[in-house]
Amino acid sequence: MQISIEKQPAAEVQADALIVPVFEGAKEMRFGAADLVDSGEIAGKSLELTLLHHVPGVAATRVLLAGAGKPEKFTAAELRKLVAAAVRLLRGKSVKKVAFEPDPDHSGTDYVSAAVEGAILGNYEPDRLKTADPKKSLDQFSVVGTGEGVEVAAERGRILAEAQNFTRDLVNEPANLLPPSKMAAAARQMAAEYGLLCEVLEQSQMEALGMGALLGVSQGSAEPPALIVIGYRPAETTSKSHLGLVGKGVTFDTGGISIKPAEGMEKMKYDMAGGAAMIGAIRAIAQLKPPIPVTAFVPCVENMPGSRAQRPGDIVTAMSGKTIEVLNTDAEGRLILADALVYARRQGCTHLVDAATLTGAIVVALGHLNVGLFSNDDAMRDRVLQAAKAEGERMWPMPLEDDYKEYLKSAFADLGNIGGRWGGAITAAMFLKEFAEETPWVHLDIAGTAYLDDAKPFLAKGPTGLPLRTLVRLAMEWRD
Repeated sequence: MQISIEKQPAAEVQADALIVPVFEGAKEMRFGAADLVDSGEIAGKSLELTLLHHVPGVAATRVLLAGAGKPEKFTAAELRKLVAAAVRLLRGKSVKKVAFEPDPDHSGTDYVSAAVEGAILGNYEPDRLKTADPKKSLDQFSVVGTGEGVEVAAERGRILAEAQNFTRDLVNEPANLLPPSKMAAAARQMAAEYGLLCEVLEQSQMEALGMGALLGVSQGSAEPPALIVIGYRPAETTSKSHLGLVGKGVTFDTGGISIKPAEGMEKMKYDMAGGAAMIGAIRAIAQLKPPIPVTAFVPCVENMPGSRAQRPGDIVTAMSGKTIEVLNTDAEGRLILADALVYARRQGCTHLVDAATLTGAIVVALGHLNVGLFSNDDAMRDRVLQAAKAEGERMWPMPLEDDYKEYLKSAFADLGNIGGRWGGAITAAMFLKEFAEETPWVHLDIAGTAYLDDAKPFLAKGPTGLPLRTLVRLAMEWRD
């Protein structure tokens, strides 16, 4: 999709449709809308969309009055959703060229960026593999604006949204087309395109490093594991920090010997959504160029119940030297992340964020609306929460007191890989904390937020790309 800035009045912009936000309690007098407001047909409620045709004095063929809700609650995140919903409506009507006129009180650079993101995200469909005619798509999106920095903001929005759609593409790939080796190949290709360092550790290298937790998960599959490492280095920096982004990359999760129920198992291709988000985030970081070095670590495996698969009761030795009793082979994500976190620390990362579709327990606790956030460091927690709030990616801090480690006790090893029925998301995070050790670290459990079972007005069914925007803003605003 082509993105541009229009510096002429909105009424003069040539387009198939012009999107105009309408707020609750604010009477829109233009476009012949006053009568519709008076009659109650237009109330300005959030995501209420009213399409007008051939409005006098407007060059655009259509005007879409888009309900923005209460002005005092209207944020850049709300604008992103509003534009995405508008684009999804218009693209179904064969519209190709769309312009957007921001409200004067919500036209700053964050809003311009969000509008562009919304257009690109809303234009996305997960139908790449369909052989029938693909769904209709926009060709051009313009923002009407003359303020300082609007071009830079629009470019930032494009970079973020395209990286998020890149992430969604990876997650959408079925496991037969994206085993660990193909995920590594996709990462290599992206890294070469954007000038990033890239190394992929193979099984023999992981064996030499003692990554017994990761290798135990992979041993049941004919597909070999891969540990993807992608590095961004700024041209100049005085920072002593090195941000490590660690993402779970289980390209398919059957549960292993502790096999999952058949119903819904097809969705387990999304068990690498955390890893895909890290690859997408560093793609955007390479273009936006934050002042600190950032490295992404994505351990990729298939969790299969083959004849060589690890069994409940097996004991593995992680890279750190800790021994782990595998009580449930479907608690595999924490095992591969354990070795990746240790490796990231040994590669010089001073601060860590991991993201993983880790537990069903976090969905029970927070539903599909908030990411569960765990941390061993209050300052690091607050950095991530601040970035998430700015980007409209909702996160909720969860407890991580030392007492929870009692649930992970094992009679035969240093710790078990599950902690029983209660507090499952917390005990999973506590397990990972053992391998982050004293390094400031945040764990994001995205099991409830990484995938939409049903389409929203503003987003297609399937992967969401969370928490990519939070991670990019964290890097961009990092200060020692």
